[in-house]
Amino acid sequence: MSLPSITFTGFVYRAHHPRWAYDPESGLGASRHGGRFNRPGTPALYTALRMETAWLEAQQGFPFKAQPMTMCSYEVHCDGVVDLTANAAIDALGIDPGDLACPWEDMADRGETPPTWQLADRLIAGGAAGVIIPSFADRAGSDDRNLVFWKWGKNVPHCSASAPLAKKWGCG
Repeated sequence: MSLPSITFTGFVYRAHHPRWAYDPESGLGASRHGGRFNRPGTPALYTALRMETAWLEAQQGFPFKAQPMTMCSYEVHCDGVVDLTANAAIDALGIDPGDLACPWEDMADRGETPPTWQLADRLIAGGAAGVIIPSFADRAGSDDRNLVFWKWGKNVPHCSASAPLAKKWGCG
């Protein structure tokens, strides 16, 4: 099955937790614990398309009690991104939009496999490098979207031109 993918070129934002400061782009935290779009054992790098969204995601429902973090921006050029905020991609893949908002942590705690893990497995097996999804953070609005990478790196040909205040990398 051919995935309805796009090339994403632009900036993403990430709030790095101090625990992973020694290797902030490793994806090991998500791999160790799992996330909405990666089961434990699958590395992933969660980023946001707006700095405000990265802030909301990092606060984990406590927007008035800031958690320690370092906010970074990255300039990215990445092929193979599936945009699940676009109805055409959702329809082409036969996805129930309600599955994207599933209570994944609760399901995983009960020993169930969240539908978002099954979807991620399917997209990764199909060659997707990442996925654009709505943010499900507390207080997130319709402009708040995330880009979760399953493949990323710093080497040409996937690396974009440098930006003065951003690290540069792509996927591949």
